Amino acid sequence: MTERTTSPRDRRAAMAELLAELVRIPSVGGSAAELAIQERLAGWLRDDGLEVDLWPVPVDEVTAEDAFPGMEVPRTRAWGLVGRLPGTGDGPSLMFNGHVDVVPPGDPGAWSVDPFGGDLDGDLLYGRGACDMKGGLVAALFAVRALRRARPRGDVLLACVAGEEDGGLGSYALLRRGWRADACVIPEPTGLDIVPANAGALTFRLRVRGRSAHAARRDGGVSAVEKFWPVFGALRDLERRRNTDVDPLMRRWNIPYAIEVGSVHAGDWSSTVPGDLVAEGRIGVALGEPEDAARRALEEAVADACAADAWLSDHPVEVEWWGGRFASGRLSAADAGLPERLTHAHRAVTGEAPAVWGAPYGSDLRLLNGLGRIPTVQYGPGEVDRMHAPDERVSLTEVAIASETLTAFALDHCGT
Repeated sequence: MTERTTSPRDRRAAMAELLAELVRIPSVGGSAAELAIQERLAGWLRDDGLEVDLWPVPVDEVTAEDAFPGMEVPRTRAWGLVGRLPGTGDGPSLMFNGHVDVVPPGDPGAWSVDPFGGDLDGDLLYGRGACDMKGGLVAALFAVRALRRARPRGDVLLACVAGEEDGGLGSYALLRRGWRADACVIPEPTGLDIVPANAGALTFRLRVRGRSAHAARRDGGVSAVEKFWPVFGALRDLERRRNTDVDPLMRRWNIPYAIEVGSVHAGDWSSTVPGDLVAEGRIGVALGEPEDAARRALEEAVADACAADAWLSDHPVEVEWWGGRFASGRLSAADAGLPERLTHAHRAVTGEAPAVWGAPYGSDLRLLNGLGRIPTVQYGPGEVDRMHAPDERVSLTEVAIASETLTAFALDHCGT
């Protein structure tokens, strides 16, 4: 069994060592390393004396189900992983839920360090996934280690899930397998604030048709690039309208429900008028808004833009919906005691009260609160602006504070 560290300095060093090791496993969604990190964590949980459920997710079977929330990267294999610390009595159970997959690092030249080097500079540990969300996962791992000595009455579960970044495969499979708890904390990066709600996000694809011609005689063709501009303008106008009156939880953000086109591909030759264009992007789903309503809003905006253009009215833009489906999610008013108790735990550790706000991005919170009916909030180390960015990093001080807070919260929630 793993040797226990006792002093805060030793504990922080052990956290830094494990976090650096996890960052060095390049667990990009859909890669072999996404499997490898689950196997490594299963070993860590076993060494710490937890009961471990490591199972192969039947990907083809799961993804064919109507309720499946979508997936954007190809996978043929995935691991589900839960570590269970059995309670000593009949206290309420608690789940910590952390995802192991990360987004690609992008241009290595935009980084000042190796994206998968796990470099440490003072209090900051760098690398893809350090903030989102291996720092929070390490905080939860060490919280469970501390709880093993404290012997809570209720069960404590640590769920390590894959596929969160592109739809929620891991948490969906977790719920499908039957794992539940009386409450859940997702240690996503929140800057140690409490997040009881998430906006959603839906992925769309637009196909714009023009008419090809030799570029020297472009007046004989119709540029699909040129015909995309009024559609793009319509999306920007739709975004403005959808963000004029938002829920108070979302007023922290300038654009809580963003619409963005992330990729555009047009034409196939530099001297040819491009006859087709494909644009892919995402639309934010407002708190409490049905997914179908968000889809209709975008489809109507595109249709109106097409109706105002002579070419597009005869050759309308096609709208497709694909990839991950992130509904919005929110803790119910009946479960307001969860953030209150977490606030109490954070204040006991830091002496200050955390802020409470809603996040402008999707997460597994909506699956756990909705499909799983598990009251769930987010609370963890790291700043939102560092997620998916070059030189992603997390403060080890925040990781340690988060771990202490999660420990204190678990003792209060599960009882001793």
